[in-house]
Amino acid sequence: MMTTYDPYQNMLNVLDEAAAVLKLHKDEYAFVRYPEREMTVSLPIRMDDGHIQVFEGYRVQHSSVRGPAKGGIRYHPCSNVNETRALAGWMTIKCAVADIPYGGAKGGIQVNPQLLSNRELERLTREYIYRISPIIGEDTDVPAPDVGTNAQIMAWIVDEYSKLTGKYTPGVVTGKPIEIGGSLGRNEATGRGIMYTLMSYLETAGKNPCDITMAAQGFGNVGSVGCLLMKRAGVKIVAIGDVGRSLYNPNGIDIEKAYVYANSHGRTLNGYQEEGMKVIPKEAVLHLDVDVLFMAAMENQLNDKTMKDVKANIILEGANGPTTTEADAYFYKKGIEILPDVMTNAGGVVGSYYEWVQNRTGLYWSEEEYNKKLHDNMKKTFQTVWQIKRKYHVPARLACYIIALNRIVKAQNYRGFLG
Repeated sequence: MMTTYDPYQNMLNVLDEAAAVLKLHKDEYAFVRYPEREMTVSLPIRMDDGHIQVFEGYRVQHSSVRGPAKGGIRYHPCSNVNETRALAGWMTIKCAVADIPYGGAKGGIQVNPQLLSNRELERLTREYIYRISPIIGEDTDVPAPDVGTNAQIMAWIVDEYSKLTGKYTPGVVTGKPIEIGGSLGRNEATGRGIMYTLMSYLETAGKNPCDITMAAQGFGNVGSVGCLLMKRAGVKIVAIGDVGRSLYNPNGIDIEKAYVYANSHGRTLNGYQEEGMKVIPKEAVLHLDVDVLFMAAMENQLNDKTMKDVKANIILEGANGPTTTEADAYFYKKGIEILPDVMTNAGGVVGSYYEWVQNRTGLYWSEEEYNKKLHDNMKKTFQTVWQIKRKYHVPARLACYIIALNRIVKAQNYRGFLG
């Protein structure tokens, strides 16, 4: 019998644990358990051959207690409202942990973008923004790229939203091309933030990056940039995998070469070769005898079917929600350290906040300034999480939720309730 994983319920489970540690009555945090707003939209698009195809899109705003809702837009055939709801909830937690003035949101369209022409993709994007435009804006809800979307799609969003509002509004989204208000360093921010987090952990644990081996599931933007920067920091990466195949080289993969190949072949490793490397079963990348397992693909990859064969001592979560609640408990019991998504991959939203600030002020920073701010935030976030982890003797994920929930509840209490 196939197990059904509910990512939003996973989020609520940890939220309730955090509330118990903080001794919060359910009335004090009940508002965090429910999204503030959910929108489902139908998107009729004229395809290149002339026929009309209707796609389904979503935008979920989980919280605006601490500031404008913030979260990416995902184009994926498995996108649905419950997944979007979970991703929005995680964004609320992530922004609060990183202590930036945002709440959480997420959007998605149920589509395989690889099957659409560029013109069809543009029509779909513009129709989606037309439908959700009443609830987004630089002061209310600021989208960004996610799985299946990129800087070009963000550029179309800026253009469409600006036409609808009658004024140029680059701050409506982040992750844009540099030429229309994007930030130097933003494209690498998530992967760079992951690298900063791992380095902070290794420093705390008294470990040398040059003694660390790693296997990575996922080699898109987050996975490839993260691997590239961690390799440059000294980590030996022996396996990488994407949706099509996994590759293993016990001598260490030439990540510089693999990065160039993947980014010049539609972000795929299909056909990539190097001396000493072999193709292994796709899921085998999860079960190699390495120090760090870098999860940079999709949610629920580490579950009751895959968790017992994991040999890594550290799980580095680059993807959102790659570990189910059951697997989380199993790894904690086994003494496997998890560097959780809501801390580890926060570099993307922290970097997006910097881009948004630059758009709002009209003052743009150098890449060096941007990366310095990102480093300082990620290191401070890690140190805060580790202090709470040690104070309450809890896993790092629960420590993140304790920090986030405390900040969100305090903010709502100051704002007050009516009724």
